[in-house]
Amino acid sequence: MSSLQPADSAPKTLTDYVYGQLRADIIDGKLAPESKLKIEHLRAEYNVGATPLREALSRLSSDGFVITEGQRGFRVSPISPEDLDDVTELRVTMELKALRNSLKHGKEDWESRVVATYYQLSKIEELDLFANLETWEQRNHDFHWALISACTSKWLLHFYNILYDQHKRYRNISLVANLGMRDVHLEHQRIYEAALARDANALCKETEAHIRQTAEITQQFLKEKTLY
Repeated sequence: MSSLQPADSAPKTLTDYVYGQLRADIIDGKLAPESKLKIEHLRAEYNVGATPLREALSRLSSDGFVITEGQRGFRVSPISPEDLDDVTELRVTMELKALRNSLKHGKEDWESRVVATYYQLSKIEELDLFANLETWEQRNHDFHWALISACTSKWLLHFYNILYDQHKRYRNISLVANLGMRDVHLEHQRIYEAALARDANALCKETEAHIRQTAEITQQFLKEKTLY
């Protein structure tokens, strides 16, 4: 079994640090889609040198969060309904494969992680989510990560992390609408119960419905707000 680390594990170098900061700011929308990423401005903003910045931007380009424009530098990747559809389909494919693998290999330590993270998520979902969005986001991530944490494919987990964050980038655009238009706790409860029952088909069915519900609400929000 591979030794897994969550996506937000501590950075080891300056490049890792600025990569994490830039990635988070793109996902959170602090760096808007298609905005120009000027090295001098970013050096001042993140208090790092040009070399780790360029290395971080190149990594983000490989992950699809940044586009390289030849001699013109870097720009935040655009968003579109078509891209959201593509990300959603790929996330469903990767996550369901990871879930089946994790369910197959998960032992008592896996089950303990699922139980603990679901408990923490449930506690925050009993409160006003709109007053606790940052905490909910982290616990939501931790629960979904726990579910696949026994997956033995490092490549599957690598691409899962990229697709999860690409999907999150879109979901953040419509997070309030997403949480206000559905019973997200009930969705998580169904996923949790299927996982503990070791019912792979039910787990995949509930997880896919959960992901697609997010995408559908986000697509509607994009159309209503004409953000593209």
